[in-house]
Amino acid sequence: MAEQTEIRTTEPAAPPGPAKPDSAVIRDALGVGIAVGLSGFAFGVTSAGAGLSLVQTCALSLLVFTGASQFALVGALAAGGNPLTAAAGAFFLGARNAFYGMRLSALLGYRAAVKPFAAHWVIDETSAVALAQPSRHSARLGFTVTGLTLYALWNLTTLGGALGAEALGDTNAWGLDAANPAVFLALLAPMLRTTVERAAAGLAVVLLMVTMPVLPTGVPVLLSALAAPAVLFVQGRRERGQGTRGAVEEDQS
Repeated sequence: MAEQTEIRTTEPAAPPGPAKPDSAVIRDALGVGIAVGLSGFAFGVTSAGAGLSLVQTCALSLLVFTGASQFALVGALAAGGNPLTAAAGAFFLGARNAFYGMRLSALLGYRAAVKPFAAHWVIDETSAVALAQPSRHSARLGFTVTGLTLYALWNLTTLGGALGAEALGDTNAWGLDAANPAVFLALLAPMLRTTVERAAAGLAVVLLMVTMPVLPTGVPVLLSALAAPAVLFVQGRRERGQGTRGAVEEDQS
């Protein structure tokens, strides 16, 4: 009897879907990476205006590399907040990247030696590009090109913004701290296709608007994350109720 050999792989199967040209993936990834990377200039200016040194500002972009958390940290410091409280708020705001990482780990299928390096690039933009791809190859390409482009530009423009902060005068008058959230909303809006997604986003906005004036920095963002499970819970109850009514009507007929 012929010997049968079973070939095993440590990587999970690639997600199904039609092939996408590499050129299209690279074009999309570069578009996101360049558009968002340029907003690092706003962070550099805002951080310098908050009193952080050039080294501190650049270290945040190099080592933290998650724009929303960076803006939250320097914003809280500029408002006179306690450094530990500001850091805690930024940490909890950046905790969402851990949830992206769990999804991307299965999608990208990197080996254990590569994962710690890839984890540093797990942010909103790289996750959005990778998750939009139809195959593992496209997801890896989109993730890598977006991460590389965004990381390089974000750090270069952070340096430029910090160096040029003095020439701008009063940085608060420019409203540059709104640049990163605006870019994120521009990326998020096209992804809200279903009623459930729009309801979750709308409820999150309401929770933010209600709690931001009364709670410490970072806490309103964590509370807004409850919007998704709340909407899903209501949707699940509605579907179960419809299923029960349908079964009763069928029995009665």
